[in-house]
Amino acid sequence: QVQLVESGGGLVQPGGSLTLSCAASGTIFSINFMGWYRQAPGKQRQLVASITYGGYTNYADTVKGRFTISRDNAKNTVYLQMNSLKPEDTAVYYCKVEQRGYGYWGQGTQVTVSS
Repeated sequence: QVQLVESGGGLVQPGGSLTLSCAASGTIFSINFMGWYRQAPGKQRQLVASITYGGYTNYADTVKGRFTISRDNAKNTVYLQMNSLKPEDTAVYYCKVEQRGYGYWGQGTQVTVSS
Protein backbone atom coordinates (compact mmCIF):
# COMPACT_ATOMS: atom_id res chain seq x y z
CA GLN A 1 0.00 0.00 0.00
CA VAL A 2 1.00 3.56 -0.69
CA GLN A 3 -0.20 6.48 1.37
CA LEU A 4 -0.24 10.04 0.09
CA VAL A 5 -0.22 13.21 2.18
CA GLU A 6 -0.97 16.49 0.43
CA SER A 7 -0.31 19.97 1.69
CA GLY A 8 -0.14 23.56 0.51
CA GLY A 9 -3.71 24.45 -0.40
CA GLY A 10 -5.47 27.56 0.79
CA LEU A 11 -7.01 30.88 -0.14
CA VAL A 12 -5.14 33.17 -2.52
CA GLN A 13 -6.01 36.30 -4.46
CA PRO A 14 -6.17 36.30 -8.26
CA GLY A 15 -2.68 36.58 -9.69
CA GLY A 16 -1.15 34.98 -6.63
CA SER A 17 0.84 31.79 -6.23
CA LEU A 18 0.65 28.55 -4.28
CA THR A 19 2.76 25.42 -4.13
CA LEU A 20 1.20 22.04 -3.47
CA SER A 21 3.16 19.08 -2.17
CA CYS A 22 2.33 15.39 -2.09
CA ALA A 23 4.52 12.93 -0.21
CA ALA A 24 4.21 9.19 -0.76
CA SER A 25 5.02 6.64 1.90
CA GLY A 26 4.48 2.96 2.60
CA THR A 27 5.54 0.11 0.33
CA ILE A 28 7.30 1.92 -2.47
CA PHE A 29 9.23 0.18 -5.21
CA SER A 30 9.31 2.61 -8.10
CA ILE A 31 6.64 5.18 -8.75
CA ASN A 32 6.52 5.99 -12.43
CA PHE A 33 3.51 8.25 -12.73
CA MET A 34 2.86 11.16 -10.37
CA GLY A 35 0.14 13.63 -11.16
CA TRP A 36 -2.19 16.34 -9.95
CA TYR A 37 -5.89 16.41 -10.72
CA ARG A 38 -8.57 18.86 -9.73
CA GLN A 39 -12.30 18.80 -9.30
CA ALA A 40 -14.47 21.89 -9.15
CA PRO A 41 -18.03 21.74 -7.75
CA GLY A 42 -20.36 20.09 -10.22
CA LYS A 43 -17.55 19.13 -12.59
CA GLN A 44 -15.58 16.00 -13.33
CA ARG A 45 -12.12 15.42 -11.97
CA GLN A 46 -9.54 16.47 -14.56
CA LEU A 47 -5.83 16.01 -15.01
CA VAL A 48 -3.88 19.19 -14.34
CA ALA A 49 -0.31 17.98 -14.76
CA SER A 50 1.73 14.80 -14.60
CA ILE A 51 5.36 13.75 -14.49
CA THR A 52 7.12 10.45 -15.03
CA TYR A 53 10.07 9.08 -13.11
CA GLY A 54 12.36 10.29 -15.85
CA GLY A 55 10.94 13.79 -15.77
CA TYR A 56 8.60 13.80 -18.77
CA THR A 57 5.82 16.28 -18.06
CA ASN A 58 2.32 16.81 -19.39
CA TYR A 59 -0.01 19.76 -18.73
CA ALA A 60 -3.63 20.62 -19.32
CA ASP A 61 -3.94 23.44 -21.83
CA THR A 62 -5.64 25.62 -19.23
CA VAL A 63 -2.55 25.70 -16.99
CA LYS A 64 0.32 25.66 -19.49
CA GLY A 65 2.75 28.46 -18.80
CA ARG A 66 1.34 29.07 -15.31
CA PHE A 67 1.81 25.77 -13.44
CA THR A 68 4.96 23.70 -13.07
CA ILE A 69 5.09 20.13 -11.86
CA SER A 70 8.25 18.63 -10.41
CA ARG A 71 9.28 15.68 -8.30
CA ASP A 72 11.97 14.58 -5.90
CA ASN A 73 12.44 10.87 -6.44
CA ALA A 74 14.60 10.47 -3.36
CA LYS A 75 11.76 11.84 -1.22
CA ASN A 76 8.92 10.28 -3.26
CA THR A 77 7.35 13.71 -3.40
CA VAL A 78 5.65 15.61 -6.19
CA TYR A 79 5.10 19.36 -6.27
CA LEU A 80 2.83 21.69 -8.19
CA GLN A 81 3.93 25.29 -8.40
CA MET A 82 0.93 27.40 -9.38
CA ASN A 83 1.45 30.99 -10.54
CA SER A 84 -0.88 33.63 -11.95
CA LEU A 85 -3.82 31.91 -10.32
CA LYS A 86 -7.31 32.63 -11.63
CA PRO A 87 -10.72 32.21 -10.00
CA GLU A 88 -11.39 29.33 -12.39
CA ASP A 89 -8.49 27.44 -10.80
CA THR A 90 -10.61 27.07 -7.68
CA ALA A 91 -11.06 23.37 -6.97
CA VAL A 92 -10.06 20.48 -4.76
CA TYR A 93 -6.66 19.30 -5.94
CA TYR A 94 -5.82 15.61 -5.72
CA CYS A 95 -2.49 13.90 -5.99
CA LYS A 96 -2.30 10.53 -7.75
CA VAL A 97 0.58 8.10 -8.12
CA GLU A 98 0.82 4.83 -10.01
CA GLN A 99 3.01 1.90 -9.11
CA ARG A 100 3.03 -1.56 -10.64
CA GLY A 101 -0.32 -0.99 -12.26
CA TYR A 102 -2.08 0.31 -9.17
CA GLY A 103 -3.27 3.87 -8.67
CA TYR A 104 -3.34 5.66 -5.33
CA TRP A 105 -5.09 8.93 -4.52
CA GLY A 106 -4.50 11.57 -1.91
CA GLN A 107 -7.28 12.99 0.24
CA GLY A 108 -7.40 16.29 -1.66
CA THR A 109 -6.54 19.85 -0.73
CA GLN A 110 -8.75 22.88 -1.36
CA VAL A 111 -7.45 25.73 -3.47
CA THR A 112 -9.61 28.84 -3.56
CA VAL A 113 -8.75 31.83 -5.74
CA SER A 114 -10.80 34.83 -4.75
CA SER A 115 -10.47 38.49 -3.92
